[in-house]
Amino acid sequence: MRWTSLLAIYILFWAFSVFLVLPWGVRTSAEMGAEHVPGTAESSPHSFSLKRVLVRTTIVATLLFGLFVANYEFGWVTAGMLDFADPANAI
Repeated sequence: MRWTSLLAIYILFWAFSVFLVLPWGVRTSAEMGAEHVPGTAESSPHSFSLKRVLVRTTIVATLLFGLFVANYEFGWVTAGMLDFADPANAI
């Protein structure tokens, strides 16, 4: 696989991982014991650390991308294995 394809796939993994990582460790103002700021949603986070989200996202995306590349190289799961409409793959 070309390096440009790998880069594009990694960027996709990273972008999807952001949505996976965002809810981790979120604490609302009520959970932190702070006053609710008028005009904000009660479920909004009390504080937000962009650096923490970026590091967590990079770690998760790298792990998932590593699994993807290993599967590509070793063929653990192929497209044929996922074709459940094929009678040859019936359990």
